[in-house]
Amino acid sequence: MTSLFPMFVKLAGRKCLVVGGGPIAERKVEGLLAYGATVVVVAPEATEEVARWSREGRLAWHARRFQSSDLEGVFLVIAATGDNLANEQAFREAEAAGILCNAVDEPERCHFYYPAVVRRGPLQIAISTGGLSPALASRLRQELEEQFRSEYERWIEELGRMRQEAFARRANPQRRTRLLHRLASRRGYERFLRRERRRAGGSA
Repeated sequence: MTSLFPMFVKLAGRKCLVVGGGPIAERKVEGLLAYGATVVVVAPEATEEVARWSREGRLAWHARRFQSSDLEGVFLVIAATGDNLANEQAFREAEAAGILCNAVDEPERCHFYYPAVVRRGPLQIAISTGGLSPALASRLRQELEEQFRSEYERWIEELGRMRQEAFARRANPQRRTRLLHRLASRRGYERFLRRERRRAGGSA
């Protein structure tokens, strides 16, 4: 099996094509919009939500079947038609054009996979089994959500502010690195939790 290269991609302003307009396609569209992608949907029919997003100008919906010309200027493609032949066409056309494509629930027609993701504000932990066991990825996500609780969102934001302050002071690079690693340690997290409890107690 080909090894997968893990990375986080900036989609803001990039044109992403979703072929299909059903409930599964809707979920993919929603995710792309959440990350700032410029979304184009090609499907003869679409869910009420996709149609509403189109009316509101949040995406462009072409109410017809996929055409090769739809790939012009596209960064990536999601094929979610529920029709194997239609997904195959979109995948082959994208592959020929050098565009990454994911055909939903068809690993053999995917250049990339959607990972199971734990989100705590800016912190994201992505889990992939290379398409072999989405069920395992889902279980691991649940376990990590229990380990990395909601407090991590506030902590990571605090770490970001402290990092900016450290760089603004133009301290010795080695000392700054040691400081930032100390702040991000388990003990640093425990100190943060104690401060949070004291603040909560004081505001009660």
